[in-house]
Amino acid sequence: MAVDLPFPDPLDEARLAVDAAFRASKAVMEIYSKDFAAQTKKDNSPITMADLESNRIIKEVLASSGLPILSEEDDDDISRLDHDRIWIVDPLDGTSDFVNKTGEFTIMIALVENKKPVLGLISHPTTNSLFLAQSGKGAHMLMDHTWKKLSVSRTSELAKCRAVGSRFHLSEQEKEFFSKLGVLSFESKGSSLKVAEICMGKADLYLTASNKIKHWDTCASYCLITESGGMMTDMNGGEIFYNVEKLNHQNGLLVSNGLVHKQIVDRYRSEYVL
Repeated sequence: MAVDLPFPDPLDEARLAVDAAFRASKAVMEIYSKDFAAQTKKDNSPITMADLESNRIIKEVLASSGLPILSEEDDDDISRLDHDRIWIVDPLDGTSDFVNKTGEFTIMIALVENKKPVLGLISHPTTNSLFLAQSGKGAHMLMDHTWKKLSVSRTSELAKCRAVGSRFHLSEQEKEFFSKLGVLSFESKGSSLKVAEICMGKADLYLTASNKIKHWDTCASYCLITESGGMMTDMNGGEIFYNVEKLNHQNGLLVSNGLVHKQIVDRYRSEYVL
């Protein structure tokens, strides 16, 4: 599917990513509409034919770039560390949402250069929408053949913040911390749609203290949130780098509209960091 991109001078890789996302989304929805089985991976997370087929299609399309691809569904080839530019891909983010038919699953494709995402794409197949950001070009959403530029909210009071969090993995510590922050509004949301909501100004913050979240879960989102005017750090306020040896976010993740970021980091450090 050919589509005009929402900014001038797009990277060549931007068109590749969009093409890969459209093709993978179509295949994923064909599987979603039928009966399918789910297996369990070694880490006890689910996997379906949709994960594998999306992965195959994305790698096939991106192969022409000649760049290494780090994907959730493939073994990590550590030689990627020798490259300044790589793809980081989550072929189906929110497999539990896919299996449970919530509709809140996405496809994520990011291009990293010198350890920072310079291109981020999230496809939401069930709504036929696409989120795209390129470094220095802003973040945009494609819906009904029209691009809309995205911008975070201007909410600066924590009590007025709208928080989003995991439907399947919200911990008791995270529930407790939301209470300590005085956040009254909370909505469960699947996959990378949590960050997409913040990019659209429909939510203000998302956080997780877990060290289980991986770089392919956040890489595309990082570019989108920063280009929307928001922030993504670890829970201690530390900067995030990609295409590094360890693939886990060791100190959790905090995503916000930027205006409340420091307040949350300071409170977290005072409550939980020795």
